[in-house]
Amino acid sequence: MHALITGGAGGIAQALFAVLQADGWTANAPPSAELDVTDPSSVARYFDGRSDDLVVCAAGITRDMPLARMKPEDWDTVLEVNLTGAMRCARAALPSMVARGSGHIIFLSSYSALHPPVGQAAYAAAKSALIGLTRSLAREVGCHGVRVNCVLPGFLETKMTASVPAARRNAVLNEHVLGRFNTPEQVARFIRCLHTDMPNTSGQVFQLDSRIA
Repeated sequence: MHALITGGAGGIAQALFAVLQADGWTANAPPSAELDVTDPSSVARYFDGRSDDLVVCAAGITRDMPLARMKPEDWDTVLEVNLTGAMRCARAALPSMVARGSGHIIFLSSYSALHPPVGQAAYAAAKSALIGLTRSLAREVGCHGVRVNCVLPGFLETKMTASVPAARRNAVLNEHVLGRFNTPEQVARFIRCLHTDMPNTSGQVFQLDSRIA
């Protein structure tokens, strides 16, 4: 089995890479220096000749601030990485999957897509759009045997969230009815299970934490 995980330097990507390799997969988790999802030519070069069973679009960034203070270039960058970059990789992966009659694309969205906090307008917009992309694309390619799903990992203690103030972290933790966060490794194991043990599941959105709204 062959897998590609974008945003390879991130916590989820690294955890998924380790889980899949331990299961005997041939997995690639390139950092942005190797696969820049914001650069169409980089995506085209990286996917040229590839035939992956699973592509996980995990590249993501935040530029959190009130919309009134956000620079246009920050808005563009957030959507470029989180949404357009994911679309580019999915589109590049699809021809080989369609030709083979099988394959699976997983987009990583966010709880912020459903319940956005103040200051995450760009991030929430991009992650919400990934849910729409998931459902539309699943309808489009299901007839070719290709699956598309979306995972909302929840708040994880990774490099992306390291700068979150302790007060905000505790407030988020208190929203979880179980009083605890997932880990990147737990998310990685869910993704593996979704791919290997749920072959008839497509077009679905999975929230993995214990927040209820």
